[in-house]
Amino acid sequence: MNKPTIQQKTITKSHPHPKPKSTKDHDQNLLESLGYQQNFRRDFGLWSTFCVSFTVLGLLPSFASTMNVGLAYAGTAGMIWGWLIAMVPIQCVAASMAELCSAMPTSGGLYYASAVLAPEGYGPIASWLTGWTNWVSQMTNSPSINYSLASMILALVTLLKPTYESKPWQIFLLTSLLTLLQSFISAMSTRTVARFNAYGSVFNVASLITVLVIILTKSERRDVETGVSLGRFSSTKKVWGEIHNGTEFPDGIAIMMSFVSVIWTMSGYDSAMHISEECTNADLASPRAIVMTSTVGGLIGWVLQAVVAYTIVDIDKVLDSPLGQPWASYLLQILPESLTVFILVLTICCGFSMGQGAMVAASRVSYAYARDECYGPWISRIVKVVHPKTQTPVNAIWFNMIVGLGLSLLILGGDTAISAIFSIGAISSFVGFAIPIALRVWFLPKGIFKRGRWHLGRMSRPIGTLGVAFVILMLPIMCFPAQRGHDLTPALMNWTSIVYGGWMMLISIWWMINARYWFKGPKI
Repeated sequence: MNKPTIQQKTITKSHPHPKPKSTKDHDQNLLESLGYQQNFRRDFGLWSTFCVSFTVLGLLPSFASTMNVGLAYAGTAGMIWGWLIAMVPIQCVAASMAELCSAMPTSGGLYYASAVLAPEGYGPIASWLTGWTNWVSQMTNSPSINYSLASMILALVTLLKPTYESKPWQIFLLTSLLTLLQSFISAMSTRTVARFNAYGSVFNVASLITVLVIILTKSERRDVETGVSLGRFSSTKKVWGEIHNGTEFPDGIAIMMSFVSVIWTMSGYDSAMHISEECTNADLASPRAIVMTSTVGGLIGWVLQAVVAYTIVDIDKVLDSPLGQPWASYLLQILPESLTVFILVLTICCGFSMGQGAMVAASRVSYAYARDECYGPWISRIVKVVHPKTQTPVNAIWFNMIVGLGLSLLILGGDTAISAIFSIGAISSFVGFAIPIALRVWFLPKGIFKRGRWHLGRMSRPIGTLGVAFVILMLPIMCFPAQRGHDLTPALMNWTSIVYGGWMMLISIWWMINARYWFKGPKI
């Protein structure tokens, strides 16, 4: 790696600042050279930054929430091959993002990078579109996690008390309670939040290992109808080779549709970029945390997928269980009820930690956008306030909480309404990832980009190109419904294209008729 040098407000390789006397000077001077003052305490290091990012990834609760997607589209083959194939370009996206983070470690993250890397005169609109696609991802992330968490808690209640049947208003109240608790934790000091997420990350890993050990050693696979023992594991030929196509598309498309669960699970590693202004040695620690999160998460996530694929008994009964939770239904197929309850409790605890980490990352995004008056002068003036005691963006946290509670009201409208909103999380996050990477590898002349201390060298453009190409390929795939023609109903419809497309259309109209006259982009 190169010796530390201080970045300029431009992206050219000229006139570096003098070598800093300390890491603190380096971080502060680097941030000031990017156009911003140091307002946060830098209490995060590499480990705690990784912990926040890995906690937001939330492998166990993420898998539990999206298990129905991978299984329903292509069965065990989709889980095995889908994860393996998709992880290669997803790692490319993460590595390219880490390179940008090292060059520009700000809370604005990809929004800031788009403004810097866009062709002359296009910085404001590039950052506007990137910012708002990333914003809607961040705003729906924590509420969707809490909605899934609330549904899982009530499914556990149903498991313990079969006569109980949850109501939408109960799910809404529980989702709101979880959101409030996570908001209060996120509003604490940076050091407290860092510790909480460190503990949460360790608990996540410990829980994952515990779950894997229990499934591998205690599972008893029996035919659901006859009770005949099926052996501890399915055959490798069946797991890897049999596509359980639950769609009306060809098998190849069904496998690609199963990538959605991988994309949704692996969409949290940008959190390290958003808390970089609170991290020491940020231009090294933050990009390393991004790569660590994507690598460790990818490996452990595939192991979890493989273990479930080898032990599941009846895919259709898992998906159609009256519990409404495929993860719980799967566990009941192979484990005693007591162990199922234990694993569900672990999953719920991990989910709470995941939601809290997502709340932290989202608040930094809201703060960064308010700092540049993305919300207009009135709202931005309130949201960008940093609490003098905790030195955290408390107002941004309360702002996000209000938005999250507002979105959660759609729970009262039924599964179709709330699923339509929360379905856009994966596509909006990866579009936000891809825009600045595409600007970097396709539109910026060679030799202009000033790399940070963590970079990809000569492989920067090929890796970035593969990552962006994957996102472009997946855009229509992520909008496909499982059913077509007469079989398609509002409940089975994939509303991603309508909701996300409608959102970006509104943002574009706002830009054309109003925002382009006052929004100048981030300070660069």
